[in-house]
Amino acid sequence: MGWKSRLQEITNSKPLFLTIYATVIIGIVFSSFYVFSAVYSGSSSSSSPSWWLPRSSSREAPISTQQPTVGEVLAPAQQAQSESLQPIWEVPPPGSKMPPLKTFRLTKELFQQRVRDNVVVVTFGNYAFMDFILTWVKHLTDIGVDNLIVGAMDTKLLEALYWKGVPVFDMGSHMSTIDVGWGSPTFHKMGREKVMLIDAVLPFGYELLMCDTDMVWLKNPLPYLARFAEADVLTSTDQVIPTVSDDRLDIWQQVGGAYNIGIFHWRPTDSAKKLAKEWKDMLLADDKIWDQNGFNELVHRQLGPSVDDDSGLVYAYDGKLKLGLLPASIFCSGHTYFVQAMYQQLRLQPYAVHTTFQYAGTEGKRHRLREGMVFYDPPEYYDSPGGFLTFKPSIPKSLLLDGGHDLESHFSLVNFQIKQIRTALAIASLLKRTLVMPPLWCRLDRLWFSHPGVLVGTMTRQPFLCPLDHVFEVNTMLKELPEEEFGPSINIREYSFFDNPAVPRQVKESWLDVQLCQAGSLNCNVSTSTSRPGVLKLPKLSSEETLKTVFSSFKDVKVIQFSTMQDAFLGFTDKKKEEKFRNRVKRYVGIWCCVENHTPGHVYYDMYWDEKPGWKPSPPQTREDDHPPW
Repeated sequence: MGWKSRLQEITNSKPLFLTIYATVIIGIVFSSFYVFSAVYSGSSSSSSPSWWLPRSSSREAPISTQQPTVGEVLAPAQQAQSESLQPIWEVPPPGSKMPPLKTFRLTKELFQQRVRDNVVVVTFGNYAFMDFILTWVKHLTDIGVDNLIVGAMDTKLLEALYWKGVPVFDMGSHMSTIDVGWGSPTFHKMGREKVMLIDAVLPFGYELLMCDTDMVWLKNPLPYLARFAEADVLTSTDQVIPTVSDDRLDIWQQVGGAYNIGIFHWRPTDSAKKLAKEWKDMLLADDKIWDQNGFNELVHRQLGPSVDDDSGLVYAYDGKLKLGLLPASIFCSGHTYFVQAMYQQLRLQPYAVHTTFQYAGTEGKRHRLREGMVFYDPPEYYDSPGGFLTFKPSIPKSLLLDGGHDLESHFSLVNFQIKQIRTALAIASLLKRTLVMPPLWCRLDRLWFSHPGVLVGTMTRQPFLCPLDHVFEVNTMLKELPEEEFGPSINIREYSFFDNPAVPRQVKESWLDVQLCQAGSLNCNVSTSTSRPGVLKLPKLSSEETLKTVFSSFKDVKVIQFSTMQDAFLGFTDKKKEEKFRNRVKRYVGIWCCVENHTPGHVYYDMYWDEKPGWKPSPPQTREDDHPPW
């Protein structure tokens, strides 16, 4: 007998109070049935570390005018979600033990703990990228995004993240903890792991914002991505020429750069799942295929037509997948952010920067992010024990602006700066101080293929502030070289160092300005007393002994700033010391690339260009000439 007929029978055969009583009882039964249904359909057991898990694993019900009927089991998209996720950076209680490794296995239940609005943000890596990962996480938490989790490719990283309070899962990769070079077999293994991860997670039913660790988030991207709810996949690109001047998706017909898989957003649609599976199968069948090339090949299998007139989406892959290309002006590559500063010129706020179009390996990536003041280093990085040395670069206007922007004018400008930096490195070595590099100006862009100096159609200004790795081998500068052959190491910092809020007050306020003067002129002597507080007059072309003697009285001063490095140093007295220094710093400069219609087309920078009369920038003429100038 149905509930309705039973209620009618009671009402007709009993007094009014029995009717009311029965109605109340029935209401309680219905309510209980609904509550238990909702609870058991939305909760699940999890073996994940309990200290960072949210109180509930269910989702927040969307606002709707249509109420569910009594006793209806809610669909996953309608289940209630906890008000907040467990805070990130909340470390395990003192004295607690590391949970078993199986606790961190990739499961739907594990991922569900970090989902908000059905979206989870993911990166992955090995222990060598620990600082990148912490930077990535901190940027997201700083902008209020906490629905994130990190895939650990080795146990060392997994344990380190766990003890720092960062949500982590085990990718089961059993990978080495050391750095992997771009293009190496291990690098390609990492790419395959990414694809297998996407293929594994999409069936969970969550939207997946997948990111490489060598990028940072500058603005919450989730509201932007939600604007394109019809998209199956949204991906960043290597596009360097703007196709839009606002925050619309890039115009797919005008994008010639590769689709870059360092930042892309997947929705768990049938077409997206199909793409992920075929992509995974392709890579597993042929280990010579680069993951990004495989993705581009598949999505270009069919590209077009547009989905509609307004969204910017395009049909791709199987003709059903809806693809969107994130604008390169605000989902920035290393070129559109660090070289073109496209977002500044278009007056836009960037969402992200990815350290592509970059040289000098992982160290170069760190330095790029440090130049942009978006990399998080430990406090000791900002207060070197020996103090810092810096100088005001002096560049004649003619070297920056006069004449055409060509190979001759570019090298004249850069070489003028190299000579000053060489002197600064020598003085930093003598005084055992960390050199804060000056901003470096270039006239020509650097790429890995021939080009006319600046790519046509880009927003690159001439001259422009170029990243240090355009000229210097940052990885060599930061590498430990044998002291018996190369002399003592010389630490460096990025040009923006003193603008970084992380530099403590005691460093910024402990400052000595050194003004060069002509020896014998009024108030120009080698006395260690200063002409006025915080200012020291120093004769030009001071010797090694003079520099050591004068600045021995200022060891407690955190920052010594020279007014110029031109004619600041006479040279090393000890010839063996000078030879070791030369062995070191001549390896610090790299190449400019590349001259058109010439093979090879690169031109070597030379730290001691001024010692070679008639030196001209020209590419090697023969194979025998193709080597660094040392």
